[in-house]
Amino acid sequence: MKQSEVKELSVAELQEELDKSRKAYADLKMAHAVSPLENPIQLRHVRRNIARLATELTKREQQ
Repeated sequence: MKQSEVKELSVAELQEELDKSRKAYADLKMAHAVSPLENPIQLRHVRRNIARLATELTKREQQ
């Protein structure tokens, strides 16, 4: 998810996407621990997506 897409979401949608991304990251990490992922870069992309969502939520809370 790009930053421009993140900015268009409402606070509730941001929270929902953040929860989904965190669950996806946990699932990917567990799958990677059991057997190597075909594309381990997925972990980086999901982790950065979580950071984008969390940053936008924090930014909106401060305003």
